Amino acid sequence: MTVQSEGVQTHSPSSGSAGGPKAPVLKRQRSGSGAGRLSKATPYLLLLPATLATLVLLGYPAVKIVLISFQKLNMFELIQHTTVWNGFQNYTDQLTSGEFWHTAERSVFFTLANVVLIMVVGSLVGLLLNRLGKRMRLFLSVALILAWAMPVVAATTVYQWLFDSQFGVADWFLSAFGWHSMAHYNWFSTQLSTFAVITLLIVWMSIPFVALTMYAALTTIPGELYEAARMDGAGMWKSFRFVTFPALKPFFLGTTFLEVIWIFKAFTQVLAVNQGGPDRLTETLPVYSFVEGVGNQHYGVGAAIAVLTILILLALTAYYLRIILKQEDEL
Repeated sequence: MTVQSEGVQTHSPSSGSAGGPKAPVLKRQRSGSGAGRLSKATPYLLLLPATLATLVLLGYPAVKIVLISFQKLNMFELIQHTTVWNGFQNYTDQLTSGEFWHTAERSVFFTLANVVLIMVVGSLVGLLLNRLGKRMRLFLSVALILAWAMPVVAATTVYQWLFDSQFGVADWFLSAFGWHSMAHYNWFSTQLSTFAVITLLIVWMSIPFVALTMYAALTTIPGELYEAARMDGAGMWKSFRFVTFPALKPFFLGTTFLEVIWIFKAFTQVLAVNQGGPDRLTETLPVYSFVEGVGNQHYGVGAAIAVLTILILLALTAYYLRIILKQEDEL
């Protein structure tokens, strides 16, 4: 039965026509399907601006540096605006160079030493934050954030003053406590002492991130687990081993992964402290790429070193990701 009201024609549900009541339903289904597709596409649309900005700001320079790495681009070619392609010559020269492999080995050991110190000390500070009272926790948290927020160049300048051979606080402090041979010690005269200063600087700036991350992870552990452990007769060490550490393990592995990336590509601290000296013995791969590319004006060689640095970092991170995945499977 068809009913007309104010110029609008509708179909009664009792109508014998099979198509009558189905038409509105089909329209609702179509509109619902369109809304569903739009809701599914919304996250991707929201990510689109950031993705485009990343491609423009990072993707283009990455492609450009790969192209330059296959060129012979020195000061002459740069002035003449000429492009000389030399294939894999830059890569072959570096992969057969002892200096490159010594620098790569130095970079790996430098990264491992820093990451171990950062994770151990940072985790201990995070555990300390969880044990402190409210006021002391606030004070220590503010101090950590201030150290974390300090600009890298400013922090490097402070450390250069601290370890200055004439007026440095470090030499004065050691001399005051009876180590008189350190009164005017030049910390930047040897490879080991220079690396010690750089490592102290990097560790000092990286501990806040690890400590605050570990403290945040500790707050997610229910107190009932510790009560159950105490009821089972577990002491402090067993409570840490069977309750705290398993809960912290995912955070610990993820933070270590980030620190490996950040330390391996550390550039400003190494360059600003002593320009990779003495005698280029403290150069890591990022600094080595900069010195060869910009300092010696061998831009193609510097680009090739940069690409090889990225590949080595990808290999290290891939190996570490395999460890993380295996740990997650075991959990």
